[in-house]
Order: sequence, then structure tokens, then C-alpha cells
Amino acid sequence: MLKWKIGDVTISQLVEITDGSGKVKVLPDATHENLDTIPWLRPHFRTKSGKLLMNIQMLIIETPARKMVVDTCIGNDKELAVDGWAHLQSPFLDNLTAMGHPPESIDTVICTHLHVDHVGWNTRKLAGRWVPTFGNARYLMVEHEFEHWRGEQDHFGDVFGESVAPVFEAGLVDLVQSDHDVGDGVFFESTPGHTPGHVSVHVRSQGEEAIITGDMMHHPAQIARPDWLCPFDTDSAQAQATREAFLARYADTPTLILGTHFANPVGGRIVRDGDSYRFDV
Repeated sequence: MLKWKIGDVTISQLVEITDGSGKVKVLPDATHENLDTIPWLRPHFRTKSGKLLMNIQMLIIETPARKMVVDTCIGNDKELAVDGWAHLQSPFLDNLTAMGHPPESIDTVICTHLHVDHVGWNTRKLAGRWVPTFGNARYLMVEHEFEHWRGEQDHFGDVFGESVAPVFEAGLVDLVQSDHDVGDGVFFESTPGHTPGHVSVHVRSQGEEAIITGDMMHHPAQIARPDWLCPFDTDSAQAQATREAFLARYADTPTLILGTHFANPVGGRIVRDGDSYRFDV
């Protein structure tokens, strides 16, 4: 698992799934022909057969006083309408514990948004019931995002009922705004479009900075082509505008960008590349 140092903060990676199957059409514009126009995607971000390569992963933020996790992947035992995601039986929590982060040691769970592959390990199944996985943590969710999904039909399954409602009913959720200051140099950056209350997570320590993207970008190809849209966006035009503004803001700066779904090496910097951008790893 990869690690990055941002001042006196450590960010670590825990991968649940690495997928290069192309079964979930995250970016319909990412055809072989179109991807071939972005040569720097190889060797890290395309499979040998040329498909998109992506991780489903959680990122752990350790500050001198806090231990936080960002986006909790798919989770085990979930009733989901996605081949390969339903009824997982992965050693994810054992792996987290082996990294030195048993669930009870986590004090904050950050949800960039409430899609199926970002909230699954919020809960685990115990004696037939969904219970909070991180019982000592506060779960931070943007209020606008929470209210949207509480009343919305999710075609992936009962994601809200399995992975969100149980922690809310347990009194562990703090509903916050999209500019929320988590503390210890960690704060939210509003990046709406993929979902109404989507946020990225900004980390700042000792003059160094990193941003965990969430699904503001799904794949590094969208750095070169921010106009490539995801069919799961709630507002595609806003999602594109958010990406374009983000790229312009952070291009040619030392800010480390950690793509929540980016395959290894996950982190890099955005640099200008003619009229567009590329991901420098």
C-alpha cells in the first residue's frame, strides 16, 4: 500500500478492488481510439489491452492528533445490482487493522459523497443487522448531499438504507457544509456536479498541500479531457465546469493530487500540456 507525507501528515492507501474490466462504463468517451490520443496514460492508467484501469480505495489521513478515513469503498455483504460488487467477502477490515488502523482507532469518517463505492464500509453486517464499522468516529457528510440521497431512488440498490441510515440512526453523523473545516489542516473543498454536495478533501501541513479528489475526476484521462462526462453525474455541465476550474487552479503548482479512483501510483501533479493538461507522476 502506498503512503505520502504532507508536512507532518501521512496519507495511506487501502485498495479494495483494482478493476480493468471496463464493465462499469464510467467514461463512455474513453474508447480505445480516444485514449490513444493521451499517450501519457501508459503504463499506469490503462491495462495492457487498453482499457481504463481504476482503483476502488480508501485513503487514511493521520495527523499528529487525529486519524481519519476518506471514502469507505463498497463493503462486504451488500445487496447491490452490480456484478462483482454484490456480496463481497474481502479481508478489507483485517487489512486495515494490519496497517495499524483497527476500526476503533478511527475518529473521523469523511464521505466525499454518498455513492455506493464510497460509503460501503460505513457499516458492516452483524447478526443480520447493519451496524457502524467505526463506532468511535464521527461520520462527516455534507447536509445537501445527505438530503438529496435520503429522498432519491438509487439504481445500485438500497445504498442509503444499508450504508448511510444506520450510522445516522446511531447518532454518529455530523451534517456539515461543503466548506467544512475538519481540523488539523484538513478541510473540504466544494466540487459539485458529480453529486449535488460533492466535496474534495484538502490537506495542508507545513507549507505542503494535497487534495483527495473524490469523484470530481474518475480517471486521469479527465485531466486531458475534462469534457469527458460520467453517466452517473447528477449535473454533467456542472461537473465539467468544476473539473475545468480545478485544473486551472492547481496546474503547475506543487499541490499533490490523489485521485480517489486513480490506479497506482494514484498521486501526481497537474501540469499544463499545450492547450490542455497532463498528470505528472
